[in-house]
Amino acid sequence: MHKMRLLYSSLSLLFPRRAAEPWCKRIARTWAFNTTAAPADLNRFVARTKTCGELRSADVGQEVTLCGWIQYQRRGQFLVLRDFQGLTQIIIPQDESASHLKKVLCDAPVESVVMVTGTVVSRPPGQTNPRMPTGEIEVKVKTAEVLNSCKKLPFEMKDFVKKNEALRMQYRYLDLRSVQLQQNLRLRSQMVMRMREYLCNGYGFVDVETPTLFKKTPGGAKEFVVPSREPGKFYSLPQSPQQFKQLLMIGGLDRYFQVARCYRDEGSKPDRQPEFTQIDIEMSFVDQAGIQALIEGLLQYSWPEEKGALEAPFPSISYNEALAVYGTDKPDTRFGMKIVDVSDVFRNVETEFLQKFRNEPHSTVKAICIPQGARHLQKKDLESLNELSKSQFNQEISHCILSSDGSLNSRLSRYLNEEQKLELIRTVLANKDDVVLVAAGGHKKVCSALGKLRLESADLLEERGLPLRDSSAFHFLWVVDFPLFLLKEENPNELESAHHPFTAPLPSDEHLLYTEPAKVRGQHYDLVLNGNEIGGGSIRIHNAKQQRFILETVLKEDSELLFHLLEALDSGAPPHGGIALGLDRLICLIVGAPSIRDVIAFPKSFKGRDLMSNAPDYVAPEELEPYHVQVTWPSAEAKASAN
Repeated sequence: MHKMRLLYSSLSLLFPRRAAEPWCKRIARTWAFNTTAAPADLNRFVARTKTCGELRSADVGQEVTLCGWIQYQRRGQFLVLRDFQGLTQIIIPQDESASHLKKVLCDAPVESVVMVTGTVVSRPPGQTNPRMPTGEIEVKVKTAEVLNSCKKLPFEMKDFVKKNEALRMQYRYLDLRSVQLQQNLRLRSQMVMRMREYLCNGYGFVDVETPTLFKKTPGGAKEFVVPSREPGKFYSLPQSPQQFKQLLMIGGLDRYFQVARCYRDEGSKPDRQPEFTQIDIEMSFVDQAGIQALIEGLLQYSWPEEKGALEAPFPSISYNEALAVYGTDKPDTRFGMKIVDVSDVFRNVETEFLQKFRNEPHSTVKAICIPQGARHLQKKDLESLNELSKSQFNQEISHCILSSDGSLNSRLSRYLNEEQKLELIRTVLANKDDVVLVAAGGHKKVCSALGKLRLESADLLEERGLPLRDSSAFHFLWVVDFPLFLLKEENPNELESAHHPFTAPLPSDEHLLYTEPAKVRGQHYDLVLNGNEIGGGSIRIHNAKQQRFILETVLKEDSELLFHLLEALDSGAPPHGGIALGLDRLICLIVGAPSIRDVIAFPKSFKGRDLMSNAPDYVAPEELEPYHVQVTWPSAEAKASAN
């Protein structure tokens, strides 16, 4: 801290006081955080003297003790020992006096745990392995002990051996030995540690653990319930610490964060987990810009060096613009293929395709251009895209192909004159061999359908060898100005929260809350990375009267379920806001894993089961009795219909 103050004072001399203050403080903090720390001592308190990944030519002549798993054996002459840090080749003496040593090591099955002591020697000329960091040396063993022999395993512990995911999850303790999972979990740990440093040491945040057992409250995803010993009363596992962090602000804690465990009973959804982790943050006396600047700095500071530096501030886009241009509120901005309004082109065009959609409210005609689609997509692909649009959005799509001779081939083309064809090509910026997808109908439905087809088309093109998205690029984007409320799908006459019921309206829209609540925008912001939402937050309602009005009048919720929060808001609540980053999703995207299950030590399956322990499992009736819970088994007919 003394070094930080010295650097800040020096920098302040170079700039006017008002302009220098925020920048000097930021530079000073960054310099103080990045002061090189001593390397971690990995060999203290344990039996080994070195890990299997740290020996180099400079260690030749040393006597060392290594502990690890047998990765590989060959001809009774050498074996490769593995631990969390790497591999080391062990040479087995071949002379008669060491026959007992040879027997111990050669009889031990692969994946047995051993401890060896020996001398580091250089590998013979021509036998070095440049693919191994320890490839210039080997250890000539003097003593060896098998600490635990390994039985035959259900799969080989080699990274090139493909393993079924269900089998990997059933034997997760074995799968964790893989290099990739080791790297993923260690990078996750390092990022979390850096985040703690940034928040606590740099900006005075307080790490607070909030309760896991809570009560069921309105809004958001479904919650798991937990029986209690009081008849008819249940706890609920909170889907996030939302209410607790607001209460901490009311309690005057000012700045809170937590590496929070969250729970959502969302059933079988792809790439979702019933329990997951958030970096949860809340601040008092803050606005949206303050939260965004904090998160950008947090990610810059904790970002892995090998992934390249992050540029901040991140770009921002409104919800309405995101929907109009990308068809989604989580746009992937690594590639183009943006949605273009072509209503003017088709204004005077009469076709059955267009006519049946023109009577829809807010009707429009929009298009996307698929680059080189004529070369890489077949007729069945275009038909599949149309079927996808119809099945998911009840939206029909028409396609136009711009041939290599410049002609436009489409069932729509006979209704277009030459000027209209040229205008369509110019508007969507089409080139030869491109395919244009056209949709007509209500604005939101058309945009959503084309947004989905944009992503599906990109997948198809990349499968056919046309790269569109740089897998090593990280495109962050803030999406802001969301609607505060949405129409309920099951009852369009009622409203539900777009984010959660504690989000404050934009000040400029606050007057609409009492007259046209469906038009109110909220102070809600999402952080998107490569087309994936990795964080979301909002400025909160800190006025009890407004919060009660939204719960009771707008959302038709029972406010008594939140009496504790309403009373707290009426007790001098400061303005406050926050955000939560999805840690699992963030790490998954950074390491390029195919699933968030690859960055969680013990994940659940697609159906929310722990395949290793077979949880959830049955509980005996006598164990349920203290909780006043009785299981009612479905009838044979119900079981049959469920299956």
